[in-house]
Order: sequence, then C-alpha cells, then structure tokens
Amino acid sequence: MDDQRVGASLRAIRTRRRLRQSDASAAAGIPRGVAIRIEAGRLDRVRFGDIRRYAASLGARFDGHVLWQADLDRMLNRGHARMHEAMSRWLAAVGGWLAIPEVSFALGRERGVIDVIAWHAATRTLLVIELKTRIVDINALMATMDIRGRVARRIALDRGWDPLAIGLWVVVAPARTNARLLAEHATVLRAKFPGDGRTMRRWLAKPGGSVAALSFMPQVRLGDLGRDVTTPRRIRRTRPSVNAGPAADRVARPPRIGVTFGD
Repeated sequence: MDDQRVGASLRAIRTRRRLRQSDASAAAGIPRGVAIRIEAGRLDRVRFGDIRRYAASLGARFDGHVLWQADLDRMLNRGHARMHEAMSRWLAAVGGWLAIPEVSFALGRERGVIDVIAWHAATRTLLVIELKTRIVDINALMATMDIRGRVARRIALDRGWDPLAIGLWVVVAPARTNARLLAEHATVLRAKFPGDGRTMRRWLAKPGGSVAALSFMPQVRLGDLGRDVTTPRRIRRTRPSVNAGPAADRVARPPRIGVTFGD
C-alpha cells in the first residue's frame, strides 16, 4: 500500500467534489486531525476503519487502494504531466540540453523513478530534476534527493555519459499550500538546496560545476499549473459578492511570505 498515494487520492477526490475537510471528517465520524493525517499519507497513525469511513464519506472505497467511479489515475497524474511538458519546453528553449523523462533505476537497495534527467554534452553536465505538484513531507523530499544524488552518476554511465558535474533541482508547482510549507522550512531547505530559480536560469544557460536548487516552476504558457486538482486548495463556503466577476475566478499566485524560492 502506497500511503502517500492513498492520501493524495482522497484529498484529490475531496477537492474535486468541493468538500471542506471539516465537512468530510464530520460525515465520516472521525476527528479532523485524523482526516489531516490521512490526506498527508501518515497512515501508520490511523486505524484502517477510519480510512474506510473517510473514503466512504467522499463517495470512494478503500481496501488498501482507493477506488472511485471516475478516472482517478488520470486526475492524479494530470498535473504531473503538465509539469513534464512545461519543463521539456523550457529546457528546449534554453538549448543544449537533452532531456529524458521518467527514468527508472534499481541499483542495489536504491530503486525509484527520476522525473527528468538532462544531459549537457558540451560541458558533460548531468541534471536530475524532481517535479512536485504537491509538497507533503520535507524530510522525505530531502531523503529522496539524497538517493537521486547517489545514483545519478551510475545512471549517466549506463547511458554512455561521463559527467564532470551533477546538478539536483527540485521544481515545485506554484500553489499557495506549497508556498506556505516551503516558507515554514525555508532555513533547512536553503541549507540543502542553496540555489533558486534565478540560480538555475544562469546555470542552465552556462553550466559550471555542481548545483543543488529548489524553485517554483519556471513560467511557461501551458495553462495554470496551480489549478490542478492534485494541488491542495482550501475549500470555503462561497458568499455572494457585489464585485464578483471574471477576476473572482482567477487562482492567485503563491503569496509573498518573507522568503522567495524564485520562479
């Protein structure tokens, strides 16, 4: 059972149905704190029956996997696919980079799938890119990137590339919840990933040495990535407004909250 996927699935269904977390937890007869743990994928601290009741309150079924009448996989993967397309376009615009998506690896105990690896032949530089529609666990993210860094050279050598430098880049969808979580852990994240979006623009244009960076998705005209259902949104009861109009439907950019990770 993939705890993170279960949590993301239930949150995506709730958001799609325009339900507040407090309403869904009340319908399931569980405390809201339990609903928060479920949606965050912390299932080791939740009873199986509570997960089932929460899923049922959303019109879904849970038996170790989340089952729903709609195309759940398509809904969950749409935002990630959009980020892939946006990143591919952006790297193509920069020029000089060969980008390969969804690269799987199994090296000893280290197994996984890297979202994008990019190779700059002129400077023999390898870039490992992690795309995140939603940030859930900061510690897990840092551990994941440690693994990516350990296996990167071997993956490159298997493809006939011998890198002189390796870069790691975490790219996050521009959503308010992501922005808040990154700001809350800004000191730790900046120590781990010193570079930001501006750093990466310069580095990609002229690679030189290794880099570790975290930033929001570069601005690419590919629809509003922040509107995808896999990105958490706060559901509030709507109130009529005399100023309601087309602007009211817009999704705001991540708020300015004292620290920037670039875009």
